Amino acid sequence: MPPPPPPAGSGQNRDNGSSQKGVKGSGGKSKSFSLRLFVLGAGNNGSTKSIIIVAILVVAVALLLLFVIYLCRRKQRKRARNALIIPTLHEADGGDEQIISVESLLLNLATIKAATNNFSEENKLGEGGFGRVYKGILQDGQEIAVKRLSMSSAQGLGELKNELVLVAKLQHKNLVRLIGCCLEEQERILVYEYLPNTSLDKFLFADPARREQLDWGIRYKIIEGISRGLLYLHEDSRLKIVHRDLKVSNILLDAFMTPKISDFGLAKLFDVDESDGKTSRIAGTYGYMAPEYVIHGHFSTKSDVFAYGVLVLEIVTGQRNARPQEPNYSESLLSYVWKHWTEGTAHEVLDPSLTGQCRSQDVLRCIHIGLLCVQEDPSDRPSMASVVLMLSSHSVTLPAPSTPAFVIWHSSTAENREKIETDASDGLQRKATRVVSVNTVSISKLEPR
Repeated sequence: MPPPPPPAGSGQNRDNGSSQKGVKGSGGKSKSFSLRLFVLGAGNNGSTKSIIIVAILVVAVALLLLFVIYLCRRKQRKRARNALIIPTLHEADGGDEQIISVESLLLNLATIKAATNNFSEENKLGEGGFGRVYKGILQDGQEIAVKRLSMSSAQGLGELKNELVLVAKLQHKNLVRLIGCCLEEQERILVYEYLPNTSLDKFLFADPARREQLDWGIRYKIIEGISRGLLYLHEDSRLKIVHRDLKVSNILLDAFMTPKISDFGLAKLFDVDESDGKTSRIAGTYGYMAPEYVIHGHFSTKSDVFAYGVLVLEIVTGQRNARPQEPNYSESLLSYVWKHWTEGTAHEVLDPSLTGQCRSQDVLRCIHIGLLCVQEDPSDRPSMASVVLMLSSHSVTLPAPSTPAFVIWHSSTAENREKIETDASDGLQRKATRVVSVNTVSISKLEPR
């Protein structure tokens, strides 16, 4: 007997029910899975943001640390450079004087820019191989001269150190006074007292009208002032110093025409027991370098005496040493003056603008001193102490000068030249009968090695 048929719709309903349950079940699982994905996605986004934030913080901290390290190292380098440029001067003078610190000399670059109107052309006083010099006015009204060294300047860190150490320590009315320096942003700047009459060469050689302002009284004052400044460097200060670059452009003049020696970049500091030195690096200015320095690299206080003698003759004659003085002569100023000295006509070398302003014995005495200073043998040259005495006291008898260094005579005039001596008591020249031995070596060109 066959089984009874299922109730109508019951199988279909079961199938439908199962189908519906299945659909429900399938839908529930899908929604649950989507929810999990959403939650998981939301979690991933939060983690990503956290990672980004952490990364940003780490980078920021790292940059900050690098910046702090940079500032620290920059400060250390600055201190090291300052220590290199201005070491303590305790050893230099025995420690009796107060040690000069670099901080007392450092000036802010912004202050210097403001004082010079940002190094404007209107403020420029001059320019040379070392760089430019500007006039400036500080906020307190003080006038300054700003020496801004160029990057290509031959005056390097060593010369800058020299100038800072020496000028800062030396105090004399005939030496230029250093106010400070600036070593920021690759700048190398020296700041000095401002001297309104600039340098001596501007009066002697640049403008005939200005040369006439140098009467004999002013010229003698300059000659004497330079001698006292050199004496201080050589003997009177606690430091024994050879300048090595004394020349007319390095003599500055204040408002009262008081001379002040400047530019100590090449100066050499000696120990008390040292008397001379030697170098293979010949540096200086043609016409002022002593022969032993040019030829052998030897320098001493007598090298400065030679340069001083050249200066004296330039001041008296108003002529440069390196230029021909007469149409028929190609000799230097030393040859020109020596020629007239041996011929008894030394008064003819006097600057024409001084005619009638001075006594001939005063002029002849200065020429005599100048010739003593430029003698070829360093041992024959007087010390600066002797020079100061010769200038201040006319009762001191002067020895006869020998042939100056670098003097060149033509062979036709090299024989039988008569020696000229000066009687210091009356300042008159008189001829002696002995023959002068003349150096016939010709040096056509001098170049630093």
